Amino acid sequence: DRIKRLVQERRPEIVSTFRELHAHPELSFKEHRTHDFIKQQLLAEGITSIRTLVTTGLEVIIAGRNSTKKTVALRADLDALPVQEQTDLPYKSQNPGIMHACGHDLHIACLIIIAKILHQLRNEFEGSFKLIFQPGEEESPGGASLMIKEGVLTSPQVHSIFGQHSYPHLPVGTVGFCEGRFMAAIDEIFLTIKGKGGHGSAPHLCVDPILIAAHIIVALQQIVSRNNDPRRPCVLTFGKIESPGGASNVIPNHVRIEGDIRTYDENWRSEAHLKLKKLAESLAEGMGGSCEVQIVRGYPSLHNDVTLTDRAKESAKIYLGPENVRDLDQWMAAEDFAFYGEIVPATFYCVGVSDPALSDDERKALSLHTDTFKIDEGALEIGVGLLTFVAMSELNFQ
Repeated sequence: DRIKRLVQERRPEIVSTFRELHAHPELSFKEHRTHDFIKQQLLAEGITSIRTLVTTGLEVIIAGRNSTKKTVALRADLDALPVQEQTDLPYKSQNPGIMHACGHDLHIACLIIIAKILHQLRNEFEGSFKLIFQPGEEESPGGASLMIKEGVLTSPQVHSIFGQHSYPHLPVGTVGFCEGRFMAAIDEIFLTIKGKGGHGSAPHLCVDPILIAAHIIVALQQIVSRNNDPRRPCVLTFGKIESPGGASNVIPNHVRIEGDIRTYDENWRSEAHLKLKKLAESLAEGMGGSCEVQIVRGYPSLHNDVTLTDRAKESAKIYLGPENVRDLDQWMAAEDFAFYGEIVPATFYCVGVSDPALSDDERKALSLHTDTFKIDEGALEIGVGLLTFVAMSELNFQ
C-alpha cells in the first residue's frame, strides 16, 4: 500500500516523463539526449551515485542502510527504432524516421521514477539497488554485453537482476511470467549470391543470381522443417533481398539477402549454422554461381532463473492480485537482457500495455516494432509500482 501510494502521488510525473522520452527517441548507441535527460532527472532528486558506461549508458546506485549487505539490479533499455511514427499522439516522435516502437520509453520512464522512490525510501531498507540504464538493446553486439564488460555487475557485486518489457498482447493491469527458458537466441544471416549479369532477353548467356537466391530462400527452410527436431523451437526468416541498380529487363551480377535464425538449443544453434552455410554454397555452385555466407552470432537465449522468477511471480500476485498474473509461453523474440542471466540469477517479465477495452482478437493483432504501436498510459503506474515492489521484496528475502 505504501508503494502504491507513492506511485499514485507521482503519477503526473510518470506520464510527463514518459511523454518526453517518447517525443525524443534516439537510435542504438546514440542515446545522448536520453542519457542527459535521465542524469538531470536523478541529480535533481539528490541522487548522485551515477556513472556513465558505454558512452550513453548509466549505472545508478541507491544505497540503503548496511549498503553492502545485498545488491539487486534493475535494468531499462534506452534505444528506439528506425521507424517513422504514424500515430496521432500529441507527443509523437519529433525525430523523423525514429520511433519508440518497442516500449523502451516506458522502461526508461518507469526506472527513473523507481530510482526516485527508492531514494525516498533509502533509510527504510538494508542493502543497495543498482539501476542500469542500458543503451543499444536493438543492435548487435547488444549494450548489455558491453555494460557487463565495463563492470556493471560488479562493485558492488549484483546478486540478482530484474527487467520488464512492454507487451501489447496483455491488457493494462496484468503481467506475465515464464520460468526457465523464455526468449530465443538470435543470429543474423547475410548472403551474397554472385552470378553473371546481362540482358533479360538472353538468360542463357547469364548466371541469374535472382533465380539462385529464390532457390536458396526456399531450400534453407528445409533445415528447420527436416533437419531440426520438431520439438525444438527454431525460426528462420529472411526479411530483405536486394540487387544493385538494374531494371525489370536487367539480370544483375549479384543479389544480397539478409535474415535471421532464432533457436534455444545451443548444440542445434551451431549445427544449423553449418547446415545453412553448406546448403547455400552448394546450391549456388550447382546453379553456376557462388554464395558468400556470413552468420553473425547475436544474443543468447534468455533463461529466467526458476527460483527467482517464482518469488517475483508471488510478489506480483500480492501487488496486483493473482487474477492479474499470467503464465506466458516461450517467446521467439530475442533480448540482450539474456547476457545478464548468464552471469547472475535473472528474471525478465512482461507488462500489459494494451487498452483493456480491446477484445482478445484485437489484442492479438497488435505488434511491437510497428509504426502505429501505442502504449496505454495506465501501464505506467503498474510498471513503476510492481518492479519497485518486486525489487524491495527480493532485497528483503533471506
